[in-house]
This record gives sequence, C-alpha cells and structure tokens, in this order.
Amino acid sequence: MKTRFLLRAAATAILGAWSACAFALDPLSYAKYDQVKTSALHMDLKADFARKTLDGYAELTLDWLDKSATTLDLDTRELSIAKIEAQDAGGAWRAVRYTLDKFDPEKGQALRIALPGQPNKVRIHYRTAPTATALQWLTPAQTLSGKRPFMFSQSQSINARSWVPIQDTPAVRFTYTARIQAPEGLRVVMSADNDAKATGKGGWKFTMPQPIPSYLLAIGIGELDVRSLGPRTGVYAEPKRIGAAEYELADTEKMVAAAESLYGPYRWGRYDMLVLPPSFPIGGMENPRLTFLTPTMIAGDRSLVDLIAHELAHSWSGNLVTNASWKHWWLNEGFTTYVTTRILEKIYGEEVATMNLQLEQEEALEHLKTLAKEKQALVTRHPDTSSEHYTDEELAYPKGAWFLRTLEQRAGRAAFDPFLRGWFDQHAFQSVTTEQFVAYLRANLLAKNPQVMSEAELDEWLYGPGIPASAKLAVSERLARLNATTAAWLKGELDTAQLPTKAWNAAEWMKFLNDIDNKADAKRLEELDKAYGLAKTGNNEVAFRFYRASVHAGYRGIRPNLEAFLMSVGRQKFVVPLYAALRANEQDRAWAERVYKAARARYHPETQASVDKQMNKR
Repeated sequence: MKTRFLLRAAATAILGAWSACAFALDPLSYAKYDQVKTSALHMDLKADFARKTLDGYAELTLDWLDKSATTLDLDTRELSIAKIEAQDAGGAWRAVRYTLDKFDPEKGQALRIALPGQPNKVRIHYRTAPTATALQWLTPAQTLSGKRPFMFSQSQSINARSWVPIQDTPAVRFTYTARIQAPEGLRVVMSADNDAKATGKGGWKFTMPQPIPSYLLAIGIGELDVRSLGPRTGVYAEPKRIGAAEYELADTEKMVAAAESLYGPYRWGRYDMLVLPPSFPIGGMENPRLTFLTPTMIAGDRSLVDLIAHELAHSWSGNLVTNASWKHWWLNEGFTTYVTTRILEKIYGEEVATMNLQLEQEEALEHLKTLAKEKQALVTRHPDTSSEHYTDEELAYPKGAWFLRTLEQRAGRAAFDPFLRGWFDQHAFQSVTTEQFVAYLRANLLAKNPQVMSEAELDEWLYGPGIPASAKLAVSERLARLNATTAAWLKGELDTAQLPTKAWNAAEWMKFLNDIDNKADAKRLEELDKAYGLAKTGNNEVAFRFYRASVHAGYRGIRPNLEAFLMSVGRQKFVVPLYAALRANEQDRAWAERVYKAARARYHPETQASVDKQMNKR
C-alpha cells in the first residue's frame, strides 16, 4: 500500500508541476497572460481631491511569452484613457491604437492595445473616475482632525483595475515604482518602501523590489504621523490616533520574530502598518510592507491583536505564495488563519490561542447554517468558472485553517511544520492552485504518512460541503467553564450582577454574547448594559455582538449608541449583519433606513454595495 502511494504521489507531483504552467486563465480577468506578462509597473500620478481623481500615466514593462502575439489586453474599470504609447527599439514613444470593450458590471472593460511587434514598454495616460471602486475620498469632516481630506485604496480582489490599467489577476506578479503628487501637508504612503523622513518635495517616490500581484497595489494619502515600533516595524496614523496605535501595536516586532521562527525569514524588508479612518471596509489588508488596518481593532488593552497576527501571517501565505485565481481563495485565507493561531500561541500561550480558535470554529459552524451547500466547498468543481460558484469568502478562513490543523494534529508538528515551511520556501513569489498544493501534499506529507488522511477524506475537505465529521473542535478549558455560567444566567439561576466578568477577557465576552444571542430577552440585555456598559465598550468586537443580540431581543435602549456606531464605523463585518438584523424586524426597519441614509456617504463603496443589497430585500 505504501509503495503504491509513493508511486501515485510521484505521478501527481509531476502533474502538479505541469499544471503550474497549464492552469486555466483567470475568468475574472481579460488579460491573456499566457501570451504576455507585466514584469514591472511604474506609476506617475497626481491626486486631485477636488475632482476625486488620480491623473497621469502607468508604464508597463512586458515579458512576451508568445512570439506571435501583438495585442496587449488589460483590465480597466471606469478609466478615462487619453492616449497610449509604445516604446520603439530606439527608445522613442509612439502612439498606438486601442479599443475599450463593452462595460461588464463585474469585470469592467477590457482595454485592447494593438501593438507594432512586441515592444518592451507601453505607457497608458489616463484618469480615474470619482466613483473608482478601489478608492475612497474622505472629506475633512470624515477625519479625526476635521482639517484635511484623506484617500485610501482597497484593491482586493479585482478593484486595482479601477485605478491602474493592469493585468488585474493574482496570476501575474510584477515589481513597481511610483511618483505620486499630492496637496501640500498630506503624506503619501504605498505598499512599498516608505521613507518616514521623506518630505514629498518633487513628488512622493516609492519602490517595491519584490514582485507582487495587482490586488496588493495600495495607496493612502492624508494627514499622517509615524512612530517606530522596532528595528523593522512602524505605524502610520492620523496624529490624534498615533499614540493609541503605537500602544496597541507594541508587540508587532515580537510577532514578526515568532512567525520567522516557524516559517522562515520575513522577505519583505520592513513591516509597517497604516491605521485608516473608520470607513475602511475590512479588518485589515495585507498590503506588503504596509498593512492597512481598521481603527476598530484599537481596544485600548491589546485584546484584538489577533488581527495583526493575521495580516502579518499573510507575509507568507498570500503575499509570498499567492492563489493563482480567486477560485483558490482558501490558499490565501485558510493558510493565513492557521498561521495566525500558531503565532498567537507562540507569543501569548496555548490557552489564548485555543480560546480564539474555538470561537472561530464555533462561529464558522453557525455561519454554515446560512449557506447553500454549493458555497461550502473550499474550491468548486463546477464547470461554470464564474465567481458565483466560488466558495463563500467568509467560510474559507476557518474551514481552510481547520483542514490544515487536522493535518497537523494527525501528522504531528515534527512532520507538519517542515512540510508547511517547505511549501512557502519552494513556492515563494509564485501564484499557485489547489491542484498544486494537493500534489505537494501527497508527495511531501502523505507519501511518508499515508495514515494522516485518505483520498476520500481529502476530497471531502476540499470539495465537499460543511466541515467533515472527523474534524475535532478546539476546546478551551476556560470557555468550557463559561458554558455553565451562561446556561445558569439564561435560566435565571444566576443574577446579572453575579456574572464573574472581572476575570473575563475579550474572547470570553464574545462567546458569552454569541451564546445568548436570540435566547435572552430585552430585559436581560438591558440588565447587561446597565451593569457593564456594553453599549459603550471600546472593544468593537464585543460591542458588535452586544448590539446584534440587543437588536434580536428588541432592546431599543441601545439605539443612540448603535446609531453612533453605524455612523462612525464602516467595517463590513459589523455594519452589514447589524443592518440585516434591523431590517428583519418590522419595528426597526424604518429606523435602520433612516440611519443608513445619513451614514451611507461615510462608507466605502464596497460597504455601500453590501448594505444596499440588504436594504433592497423585500
């Protein structure tokens, strides 16, 4: 049996290597990167806050793979193209012909450039639209100081095309340089080498020497201060937030060292972070050299630093080894979620890591109840390659991590840790598919340890719905003890004032609020609020769960605080479920619509689109 397994593993390894060159083109991109690839990008852009545009040019250095190809197809969305030039053999720039295809709501427009031969460089002169899906332009009133405007990008997953004409697919990696002009008094930062001492005279200049995919292109412009956290770590934030950010992120240098001890050297030079205004739509974005962070992770007690560990972990899983298309999203997020737990354990101990992991798995099981089965696989086998058949984005995080944890538990860390580090080392700065990982798994772990997972179970984890019955749920002793307390409180056997909350950490509060959601009535929620001030807590993860449980219970005494929260926080993880809960109750619906009407302009376009769907449901 073992000999047969070794032979099969060798064969699949060969097929996996072949598939690295032969996998299907990304269906969410117009680029024909089997013919020509971008190897380098230079941007020269001017930020105009009055018009809410970036204006200038992008210069692409090209690597021609098909010697007969003479057309360059790029991804764009709402870009105004002024002219396109190609560089001839003598170095002169000459205008070339181009066309823009019909606009597609999901993919934007294909920009098709007809070229004389195969030039080394092409330059596109263009201007972004004020409605660019990647960019949010904030008025001074939407910032902490109220004095200067702010702009930031969110390119993932296919929004880079709305501010740069590019091959907008994770299958293509390139280095980049940039010169950005911005109004005086505003600092520009990018996912590149940020010089804390730069003044911006002559334009802000950047270099990203490591090749990245387009979704990791990032820019931020605003009134920013900077603080050092260690020899290779620092944080940028608005001046009024920089002190709190510096305190909250103090352990970042330790996290980098912990990750390196597990998975090899950090290969990106510096690890800096940018704390954005509250409208940032997600928790964090792993832009290399400059992670973008939501201010909602600043709790004042470092209780939500697992978010930092997660974004740092992307420096190996996602940034270093990247999913080749968004169909394989779990290769980025599932791996990163697993690595996050290992970093937390290394720094804060096994109990803290296990508490976070149990909460993550329990919430995943609850989320599964809301999903159609076809959205529950880590990767789809559906013949239609459109994104509607991809796995649920939220589920990919915990399910992918659970799969890797299962392999680790059965193989043992002595075998699994070198296996995972080898995956990162052997595929560094490459874009990969699930098929490649499976080939690597069979050849480098299962061939020597066939008892770890059968082919049937492997298939179930990757392509089946839900979480396999063989999976083990993480169990924290502290959270297990909390179950009895929660049950007694729900039965009325334990008064609200008797809850042992002084010993609770954030994870215990989150589990308690999850477990009483849709079980406690308005009176009990009001008791909790009066006893512990949950509607005013500085921990946004706790606040969100308390608001959600209160809405479900019909406790409307939280409305002033909830309205302030919805008006100031744009993180989709929080606002979308809260609006959904409010819309579900007829007595809350009109109030929710009024609040959203006032708050909508403060949200990022992605958040607006998500809440708009909720509001349009009948």
